[in-house]
Amino acid sequence: MDYELAVIGTGTAAMVCAMRVAQAGRSVVVMDEKPFGGTCALRGCDPKKMLVAGAEVIDAQKRMNPHGIDGHLGIDWPDLIRFKRSFTDPVPQKHARRYDEAGITTLCGSASFLEPNRLQVGMRKLTARNFLIASGAKPRPLGIPGEEHVVDNEGFLALSTLPRRIVLVGGGYIAAEFAHIAARAGAKVTILQRGSRLLTRFEPELVSWLMPAFERIGVRVMTETTVEGIQQQEEGYVVHANGNEGAIEVQSDLVVHAAGRIPALDRLNLQAAGVAVEDGKLRLNEYLQSESNPAVYAAGDAASNGPPLTPVSSHDAKVVAANLIEGNHKAPDYAGVPSVAFTLPPIARVGLSEAEANGAGLHFRVKCERASDWYTARRVAEPVYGYKTLVEEGSDKILGAHLVGPHADEVSNLFGLAVRHGLTADDLKATMFAYPTGASDIGYMV
Repeated sequence: MDYELAVIGTGTAAMVCAMRVAQAGRSVVVMDEKPFGGTCALRGCDPKKMLVAGAEVIDAQKRMNPHGIDGHLGIDWPDLIRFKRSFTDPVPQKHARRYDEAGITTLCGSASFLEPNRLQVGMRKLTARNFLIASGAKPRPLGIPGEEHVVDNEGFLALSTLPRRIVLVGGGYIAAEFAHIAARAGAKVTILQRGSRLLTRFEPELVSWLMPAFERIGVRVMTETTVEGIQQQEEGYVVHANGNEGAIEVQSDLVVHAAGRIPALDRLNLQAAGVAVEDGKLRLNEYLQSESNPAVYAAGDAASNGPPLTPVSSHDAKVVAANLIEGNHKAPDYAGVPSVAFTLPPIARVGLSEAEANGAGLHFRVKCERASDWYTARRVAEPVYGYKTLVEEGSDKILGAHLVGPHADEVSNLFGLAVRHGLTADDLKATMFAYPTGASDIGYMV
């Protein structure tokens, strides 16, 4: 046996699990066909939010311009990308150094199973007692003519110059966040969403309150619109779609995939390892272990067991590491994980939605209010602010909290604490938060 653990991927889940298992004295090898660091650090949340930082400045200036803030601001896209790269460029080397210092072997190349306990990475073949699949996710195939012309999140975040006209195919996190960045940098942005609304993971009332923020920056949102093909022209592309009013053609210089992601499993040759896959997902037991090959575990987006979020990847990795070191005894717990779309302003959720709570047969009270006249919103001239909270009858525990507006991203963490640890509405009301802050509104939201 060459190693006790072989880890496929070098993102958050891979790093956390590999380090813990190595610290327990086990031999570990990690491998990746891409630069070390994974999606969040290199191609996702971290670089995206660095671009959001530029958009936040523009947004604040626009809102406060009638209230004593003079001057005109603009985004220099190449400089903003250089700022982003000041963070991302050193990441692969830092990760490689951390692995080396921990005594973990690193391999560069695409991994493919040869047998249940044997795989190949480039020209290297190796065996291991256990494997962790932490290969992340990839864009869901669109299945339309011209799909090869679409760029993914990685392509957008690497743009050296910003195209004048951008079409985003899909209506989730990526579409909403990239639209707010690109529009404030001067691009004409169109979102084509097959569903009836954007951001379907968030409560419909809050999404409806957020939509004027798209309108203010000139983002064209077309819902109930199905993209049917992309045609390259001498200058740019034509996106062919079908909506409520029939056929639609949208001219664009860049088309971005924002239609969801699926576990990146297709190149691993899982059949050779006897690892069962169903509907594109690994079949795992409660310990994040393959049901058909007990040597194999999975974590993060590749496992697709919990919400597709970086904290979930870290949590999964800790679960797998504990099970590898001490034997299967630990299962993941996804209660109270906040989820945020970094639009401007941001929208957040934690815990159950109203539909989920009803589906679970719970008895609860709902408090839902648009709060644009509250001090938190008025102080920064932000017209979008509101909340929806669910509190269980009898126990008074917080079941779910949904926020949109200034500080929603940070305040959602406090509600996450409440949901995960069973705090009650009275507990939150009795807490003395610093005032005036976004958190000081919590007592009025429950």
